[in-house]
Amino acid sequence: MSQSAVRSVGYIGMGIMGSAMAENLVKAGFQVTVWNRTVPKCKSLVDAGAAVADSPADVAAAGPDVICTNVTDTADVEQVIFGQQGIVQSAKAGLIIVDNSTISPRVTQQMADRLAKQDITLLDAPVSGGDVGAKNGTLSIMVGGDQMTFDHCLPIFEAMGKSILLVGPVGMGQTCKACNQICVSLNLLGVCEALALAKKSGLDMAKMIEVVSGGAAGSWQLANLGPKVANGDHAPGFMIDLVLKDLALVADAGRGNGLGLSGTALAESYFRAVASDGGGRLGTQAMARTIEKLGAFSYDK
Repeated sequence: MSQSAVRSVGYIGMGIMGSAMAENLVKAGFQVTVWNRTVPKCKSLVDAGAAVADSPADVAAAGPDVICTNVTDTADVEQVIFGQQGIVQSAKAGLIIVDNSTISPRVTQQMADRLAKQDITLLDAPVSGGDVGAKNGTLSIMVGGDQMTFDHCLPIFEAMGKSILLVGPVGMGQTCKACNQICVSLNLLGVCEALALAKKSGLDMAKMIEVVSGGAAGSWQLANLGPKVANGDHAPGFMIDLVLKDLALVADAGRGNGLGLSGTALAESYFRAVASDGGGRLGTQAMARTIEKLGAFSYDK
């Protein structure tokens, strides 16, 4: 499918991820209209060449081929789509909504059914790769929906990501993201514990990261967040408050399938300890703070 099939894109949600993803759409040559609750966050997109709308309804009124949403939680997605100033208030028949948020698979399916009655198609397309992947256009994008709509939107996905896969019908993208968050959280816990052992044993943490990254234990978390943990750098690429929101969705999905997911619950408790101590807006690598307290040490001292 050539890019000419999709020319104009609306993008709603200018957070750390959404703003970078929308900017990559501008760079790829799409006509992009953006909206965010706090208007100043749209400035970088205006500088890049995007237009700014006054509401989600105004984004739809501009007549884009596709509207992407990337907001915090399930209720936020419902609001920007169905709210008083939501997309459906001005949407034309045939519109495609691509939701890049991480939300409930069950509610995603319900929204898709509701939108279909207005001849609007929903794809759930959550992403993984953090702020680095968003900026570099190398995100992993897991898509739920039908093949024809996925093919039509593929040029958009290719502007934002590198690993792009239709994983099943609507809702399966969000289910796949839940699986991703399990792996991310438990992997990060392993990274933090490995670095703790290295530090307490007197092993050079940078050398440990280098050599272990080249073997079977290598991972994105170790290569990208390991050095930040070692240096006490807790600046957010993805905030603890957001991973806690995601892990609540994971727990809900687990319960719905009769799964306890005890390892994930342990990782969640480490994140929650940091959030309870005022660190909810720190990056997920600040999980290390819990391990520092338990072990009475500091990675960077």
